[in-house]
Amino acid sequence: MVGQHSSALHYRGVVLYCVPPLQYGQGVWPSPPLVFVDKTQCMCTYAIANLVNMSIAILPMSADFKWSPTTVGLVQSSFFWGYLLTQIAGGIWADRIGGKQVLGFGVIWWSLATMATPIAAKIGLPALLFVRACMGVGEGVAMPAMNNLLSRWVPVRERSRSLALVYSGMYLGSVTGLAFSPGLIHKFNWPSVFFSFGSLGAIWFWAWQKNAFSSPAEDPSITEEEKKLIMGDSEPEAPVKNIPWGLLLSKAPVWALIVCHFCHNWGTFILLTWMPTYYNQVLGFNLMESGLFSVLPWLTMAISANLGGWIADSLVSRGVSVTLVRKVMQSIGFLGPAFFLSQLSHIKSPAMAVACMMCSQGFDAFSQSGLYSNHQDIGPRYSGVLLGMSNTAGVLAGVLGTAATGYILQNGSWDDVFKVAVALYLFGTVIWNVFASGEKIFD
Repeated sequence: MVGQHSSALHYRGVVLYCVPPLQYGQGVWPSPPLVFVDKTQCMCTYAIANLVNMSIAILPMSADFKWSPTTVGLVQSSFFWGYLLTQIAGGIWADRIGGKQVLGFGVIWWSLATMATPIAAKIGLPALLFVRACMGVGEGVAMPAMNNLLSRWVPVRERSRSLALVYSGMYLGSVTGLAFSPGLIHKFNWPSVFFSFGSLGAIWFWAWQKNAFSSPAEDPSITEEEKKLIMGDSEPEAPVKNIPWGLLLSKAPVWALIVCHFCHNWGTFILLTWMPTYYNQVLGFNLMESGLFSVLPWLTMAISANLGGWIADSLVSRGVSVTLVRKVMQSIGFLGPAFFLSQLSHIKSPAMAVACMMCSQGFDAFSQSGLYSNHQDIGPRYSGVLLGMSNTAGVLAGVLGTAATGYILQNGSWDDVFKVAVALYLFGTVIWNVFASGEKIFD
């Protein structure tokens, strides 16, 4: 039971935490316990998705199969081919039937593809590219489904913290994968990474099917009082049957999301897929060192994302306009990485280079309280499809940026790679501040 005078929060007979007298929405705790459980499970979804870190596994794989940098870039980017295909479809699907079913499908699909990766690699490059694309198909529905779930469970004043918590799973999954993958590879060879981490999806799926619901209205275990705390006095929204494509694409804030998601993801995906290679080739780290030092920027992101979420929600709760908050947070998310990546060409010390990467990724995580929170601001009912639209552009940046990095490195230098990312960060900053809005523009 949850109420204004509760001192302990319970969920299905389990005490989750004890607090002073609780008043929902007043900043003591962000949400009722059932939301806490669902957000934690969503966070675990992203953790599982990012455990298998291809950027580490690709080093021994490329050595075994004698791949060139261009081939490495092709293998890295093949994941994004499938990821690109299901962004909008996943958003439409989630808005129509609910995020629970869509997310469950995605996890099982990508887990099976992950475990099939070593087999496909031994068959040949075309088979590997196909399986990596299949893995992308499964992960492609996750982010739109997650956005749909959060838009139904979380009010606007707590949106940034909720998104930050959920997306922390992405960073913590990368941290865990980067920390444990070198040891697994050293002891059992690189296929062990895909088999061990891929199998975790089945455990998650069992817990998800048992505990998760697409909206408060569908959960039979919570009281009317708890539903009111989450939903207010509003009636449950009917499933979306028709997407008003013309209306969505006619609004400048939607195009700001699309363009800026592309600019943001170009730099983010380059670092996600190529950072260990940079540490190995430029800084001279071995496989174990590359994995361990690659952990630090992602750990920084997990911390700073939640810090940024707390700052953003605190500002909104104090009456600062949502538009201003989103613009400030995303400007930090663009300009911070742009500055620190631009400094890498002047740094000779490996320790300072790692510190620059940490700062770059740390400021990048403020985007969770800017760009990534904005879909639910401007159109909560269409949050899944809006995220699908903008993330399609973001994934396209991953496809082009990851493959282009391999080509640039074969014909140029790392300085050239970082210059392109910095230019896009600066361009995105201008577009965001001119066209973005935090106001609800779709019913």
